[in-house]
Parts: sequence; structure tokens; C-alpha cells
Amino acid sequence: MSTIVLAVVAVTVIGLICAVILAIASKVMAVPVNETYAKVRECLPGANCGACGYAGCDGYADALANGMTDQVNLCVPGGNSVARQVGAVLGVDAGEVTPKVAVIHCGGNCDSTGLRTDYQGIHSCAAAMLMYGGNGNCVFGCIGYGDCMSVCPQNAICIERGIAHVDPRACEGCGQCAKKCPKNLITIENRTVKTLVTCHNQDKGALTRKVCSHGCIGCYKCVKACPEQAITVENFLARIDYSKCRNCGECAKVCTTGCIVLSDFGPAPVMEVAAD
Repeated sequence: MSTIVLAVVAVTVIGLICAVILAIASKVMAVPVNETYAKVRECLPGANCGACGYAGCDGYADALANGMTDQVNLCVPGGNSVARQVGAVLGVDAGEVTPKVAVIHCGGNCDSTGLRTDYQGIHSCAAAMLMYGGNGNCVFGCIGYGDCMSVCPQNAICIERGIAHVDPRACEGCGQCAKKCPKNLITIENRTVKTLVTCHNQDKGALTRKVCSHGCIGCYKCVKACPEQAITVENFLARIDYSKCRNCGECAKVCTTGCIVLSDFGPAPVMEVAAD
């Protein structure tokens, strides 16, 4: 019996000693909490999309709290509401958040192009691309297996007629899809943009015509028609300088293949911000 009591006493003493050591260590090794960081982090939506240019909301909050940036309007999903909240915490002018939207630069649906191989592998754009750039006739076009759709936090992307489509009413412009697309077909643009080049093919016009009836052939008609000189052709692909473009639509009118289109993205969706 005395042996059992001795063992219990020994364990109790050891426990007390460990508790004292841990209590002292928690005081000596304690990391001071940045109250500004905590307040800023509460304002951010927790999307962790990286659209602000930092490694998620934690990284952006840390940069703001420690003076590494004074731009409180970088949270695209949070919009002006979050910018005002963060600005109030830091005591600075929030400014305006420019609403963004994802744009897919491919119009090569099943009516415009076709398949050159019967792909039987993993249903993933990244996997299919390893097989000679995908199974489509156009090696620059959307593979259509939905890698972008799988990472969209707002379910704003769907696959229709073989290619990805963005619902601008749901898209918040977080940029997750653009990072995921193995073909780099997706860009994040201002919602004020209305003129789009829905092609990414950079082959010569004759080759493009063979693989897709919707592809840009680099004919320069859009360049000549643009009154603002906002369009150039690089690598046989038309490109629009949105700092010059006035959305007049003249380029779309003369586009031979219809790959330049006019679109209206409308207002950004209203997001309810909930702190993590």
C-alpha cells in the first residue's frame, strides 16, 4: 500500500513541477499580440484568395498592421465595405475598390472547334494538358475539365458546350480561377471593361482557321478600325490596351471571326462579410 501512495505522491510532485515550469515559460516566452492586426483581421472576409497580392487575409492584415502597406482597398471580394472598416481601424482614407471580374479568353466551344484525341485520363485540365497540350484541336484553347470551376469559392464558373463560362453576377474577381488555369486563359479585369478578345491562339492565321472558326487570325482589321489606337497584334493575336479603350465597339463590328465581343458585366455582387 505504501508503494502505491509513494507512486501517487511522486507523480503529483512531478506534475506540479511541470506545471510551474510551463507557467513560467508561458510568461517568459509569450509573444505580444498586435491588437491592430487582430482588429484588421476581423474586418477581412477570410476568402484567402490572394487577390490583394499577399498570402491570404492573414498576410494582408499583417502587412497593414505593421506598416508594410497603407493600401486598405486591396481586398477585391470584400469591396468598399471592407475597405471602409479597415480604414476606420487604421485611421486612413479607404478610397475605392475597383470591382473586378474573371474573363475567359476562349470562345472555342463545340460549334467552333473539335477534339483531336480521345482522352481517357484523369478528368483534370492540368492532367490533360500533359498530353500534348490537351485533347482539343486548338492547343491554346480551354480544355473544359473545370479546374477553374473546382476552385471558385462563389460557384461562378460552369462548363458549357466544352468550355468554361463565368457568371458575372456571382464572380467577385478573387483570381483563384486565373491561378488554376494551366493555359493562362483567364484574366481578372475591371468591370468597366466591355470589349473582350475571346481567343488565346498565337498561331498564324491559316493554322488558327484550321483548328477553330472563332479564333483570332491576326488580320489587323480591328487595329485599323480602332479610333483610339487601343489594339495591337502580337504573335498573331489581338490585344486591347484598356487604358485607351473607350468601348466603342468598332473592333467587334469588323472582326472577321467574331472573337472580339462586347459584354456588360454589370455591378459586382454584394458580399456579406463574416469574420472568421
